[in-house]
Amino acid sequence: MILIYGASGHGKVIVDIVEKEGKYKIAGLIDDNPKLHGKDFCGYSVIGGFDALTKDVSHSHKLILALGDNNARKELWERVKPLGYELACAVHPSVQIGKNVLIAPGTVVMANVAINSGSRIGENVIVNTGATVDHDCLIGGYVHISPGVHLSGNVEIGNLTHVGIGVSVIPSIKIGERVIIGAGAVVVEGIPDNVIAAGVPAKVIKKR
Repeated sequence: MILIYGASGHGKVIVDIVEKEGKYKIAGLIDDNPKLHGKDFCGYSVIGGFDALTKDVSHSHKLILALGDNNARKELWERVKPLGYELACAVHPSVQIGKNVLIAPGTVVMANVAINSGSRIGENVIVNTGATVDHDCLIGGYVHISPGVHLSGNVEIGNLTHVGIGVSVIPSIKIGERVIIGAGAVVVEGIPDNVIAAGVPAKVIKKR
């Protein structure tokens, strides 16, 4: 059994993936908005907010954090982890995964993604619809790889970075931590930590 934390648009996609994957049954959803408590969401009950997790004293359910914001996902897991829950992954059946790929707990991989041989995907990552991650990439924790992103081989992306929709990255590029790469950018040189970069080719436009 699994609990999904987040009754949102992102949560809808994760519900669909979990159903199609068939690995877990959904016990319900958690959301901090009290207006949603007791309501139906995609055929499942929103059973409560954070406090509901403390009532499952056996911690028998695994958990997926359905929050699209990287920082919010990290902060939530730091609150939840001491309760003793384990994270689950959700991988859409259409995903193509190569040999020797490692995907850490909590990561969600959406429809029509390809992850090629030797890549490493960190904890609580989102690899969104139609993205491609080529061989030997290293993706840190709490990264969001948006729909239609294409990472060439040996790309490294630091923790808590957001790679915007349709971004392309040439081989062997390192993108730092807490970076935002704007939609449609083409990354042809390394990007340092804590900046926003955009354009073709991508350039740093300001610090975060």
